[in-house]
Amino acid sequence: MSKDGGQANPLAGRRRQQVTIRHVAADAGVSLQTVSRVINNAPNVRPEVLQRVQASIDKLGYVPSIAAQRLSGSRSYLILALNDRDRTIADWRERQGADWIDQMLLGGMLKVAEYGYRLMFELVDTHDDHVERELRATLAALQPDGVILTPPHSENAQITGLLEEVGMIFARIGSVQAGAGIALSMDEEGAGAMATRHLADLGHRRIGFISGASEYSLSKRRATGWRSEMTRRRLSTKGLFARGDFTFESGVAATKALLDLPHRVTAIVASNDRMALGALAVAHERGLEIPEDLSLLSFDNTPVVRFTRPPLTAIDQPVAELAAEAVEMIIRSLRREDIPNQPLIVEAGLVERQSTAPPTPE
Repeated sequence: MSKDGGQANPLAGRRRQQVTIRHVAADAGVSLQTVSRVINNAPNVRPEVLQRVQASIDKLGYVPSIAAQRLSGSRSYLILALNDRDRTIADWRERQGADWIDQMLLGGMLKVAEYGYRLMFELVDTHDDHVERELRATLAALQPDGVILTPPHSENAQITGLLEEVGMIFARIGSVQAGAGIALSMDEEGAGAMATRHLADLGHRRIGFISGASEYSLSKRRATGWRSEMTRRRLSTKGLFARGDFTFESGVAATKALLDLPHRVTAIVASNDRMALGALAVAHERGLEIPEDLSLLSFDNTPVVRFTRPPLTAIDQPVAELAAEAVEMIIRSLRREDIPNQPLIVEAGLVERQSTAPPTPE
């Protein structure tokens, strides 16, 4: 009897502890394997058994764990996202405000939760001679149902080849190349054209472009978009292309080269925010006002560009949307549902701030 005279709740003590699959099996009078089959919606479970197990789950307030789901032997309910180790650690240590990984995890985690999956994040060194051994060990330890590759892993033949060899379902973010895996990307070429169009519409004719690292195919596609829009408007690109590598220092060097031209540029498109910060530093160093003397437009739209002086106009990468689509395509593939045969393209956006304006008349 309870203190108030009512019947004591036999489940009260258990609820203060973690309810496990064993509690459900004991309460329903079935095996652990049967409970697991019910959790995983497996076939060949008698209706009366299904009803009894579900009643126990509801009564005990049981929340299925990944371990319980794995007992069925079919899936791990884990999706593994791989990112480049060197660049990721460098970003974290420099604390520059880049939020590419944050956005990827936001989109990926919200989407996996809709399907009862979990997302795990691992770093792999693209340039490591032991990348294959490292990746095999990671796959063996975690046994994911699918893998998300981010640039430059998404176009690393050694990595994609290994995943194809082991029969792993995987998505390639930032890649539109033919081959195994599910390809999906921002419209990089369209974004490059969009950035150029914005500046040209303001009246700029000498629009410089700072490219990203050559190991990323998206760098070439962004530059192609710039060239295409310049050509469409019959604007010369001669001498206006400067190569960078996504670092602040390369943005500094490229901007100096563009500003040192006999007829300098009046606007610059930088292929990421970090290089744009380098361009901004050079402009301030030379006494140039942004945007009166030089318009500046960036890619990424990470938090830092909202707090520069002035705040930067930027191409907004739909990273969260891409990660969510990658999860969606992997799970649909696991369920043997139809998925697109062509690369899935997600449109970019343009956020206009105070760093772009019509050029000052000479």
